[in-house]
Amino acid sequence: MSDHTYDVIVIGAGPVGENVADRVVQGGLSVAIVERELVGGECSYWACMPTKALLRSTAALRAARQLPGSREAVTGDLDVTAVLSRRDSFASNWNDDGQVSWLDSVGITLHRGQGRISADRVVEVTHESGVTTTLTARHAVVVATGSAALLPDIPGLLEAKPWSSREAAAARTVPGRLAVIGGGVVASEMATAFAALGSSVTMLARDGVLPLAEPFVGERVTESLREAGVSVRLGAEAGAVKRDDDGTVHITLTSGEDVHADEVLVAIGRTPNTQDVGLDAVGLTPGAWLTVDDTLRVVGKDKAPLDDGWLYAAGDVNRRVLLTHQGKYQARAVGDVIVARAKGEAVDDSPWGRHASTADERAVPQVVFTEPEIASVGLTAAAAEDLGIRTRVVDYDLGAVAGSALHADGYKGHARMVVDEDRKVIVGFTLVGPDVADLLHAATIAVVGEVPIDRLWHAVPAFPTVSEVWLRLLEAYGR
Repeated sequence: MSDHTYDVIVIGAGPVGENVADRVVQGGLSVAIVERELVGGECSYWACMPTKALLRSTAALRAARQLPGSREAVTGDLDVTAVLSRRDSFASNWNDDGQVSWLDSVGITLHRGQGRISADRVVEVTHESGVTTTLTARHAVVVATGSAALLPDIPGLLEAKPWSSREAAAARTVPGRLAVIGGGVVASEMATAFAALGSSVTMLARDGVLPLAEPFVGERVTESLREAGVSVRLGAEAGAVKRDDDGTVHITLTSGEDVHADEVLVAIGRTPNTQDVGLDAVGLTPGAWLTVDDTLRVVGKDKAPLDDGWLYAAGDVNRRVLLTHQGKYQARAVGDVIVARAKGEAVDDSPWGRHASTADERAVPQVVFTEPEIASVGLTAAAAEDLGIRTRVVDYDLGAVAGSALHADGYKGHARMVVDEDRKVIVGFTLVGPDVADLLHAATIAVVGEVPIDRLWHAVPAFPTVSEVWLRLLEAYGR
């Protein structure tokens, strides 16, 4: 047994944990970070980076084929080996030496192993060798262990050894037939990617495709997937799964129909990685999501912080928003508020304050890298209505903008802004169309800044760019 004391201990060295630790170090405190797998976490090796690398080659090929001149220069299909090799490079070949080196360079101490809270401010790290190191925090412990794929209780599913998002992101070969259970972001992106790589894809979308987005989003993506050869089965639900000795997977739908595949990807949601972090030692339920206050301190059933508020949770584990960039946003707030409290400085947890994660509730940006891309921020029209906001919804054909016509022949897209009519500010914005991802931040600024519609008239979009859709939406609103 060996003992170590730090100002702050962070359990989980994914992007969220790394950013918490970095902010703490920048604030002048000492910090230790605990990681049982690869430093860099899910996003670096099994999610954001490798999956978008898989999708990017497809998008580039699509863009080339949509323009005369470049279309004629494209003489073949995707080089699958090259695509997978590029994916490997963005996952650092599943080696975390580079990220470990960064931790060393900024003064963050790494402890490899399973971290478990054993008492107030105490974390025990069990290393692969079985040796246990006891870490003690002077000020705070932060749980940033992320989430894992949720596997439904479908008879035979576990025995069939399904893919989760991890196996899909790290696949060494492309299956001839891939069945996808789910219709959300991961399901839609991986159906897009593997169809382009040569798989015959069947998508079992019980609740529809991208059901949480604006309705036109799911309609456009469903149409595009079907054009790419994906069999999209809306309302289809898996009732049982079996894998034969030859590897074939049989999925029996609740309707009685059978679907056959070489691999089955389950992408129906996430579950928190809190089963084995010692929550029971502080009166919390292992395996549960962690509820937090406005400064991301973990709270109990009475909604009050535990003891004197030494335990925090950032990223997926608090279930506020399960997106890497939003987790990193939380991490910056958590790191800064821990430093402020440790030094006796003022805490600003008012809406949009330095130590509050207000954007989690009002201005979450998200890009879905399907064909076409989806970019959104803030509330959908339905969500705004549910909150009692008096809204006006303005839609515009994105393909009718001059910049879109230049961008690609036959450009198809759609834009929607949701306006709070009482405050005359935008509370939601959604774009669907080729390469719309980089248009999103302007909308994010408008929502976060609560920029009045009258002032947006003076934000002149450059001509001829796709951003001119802002002018067209404002003109439509003014009619």
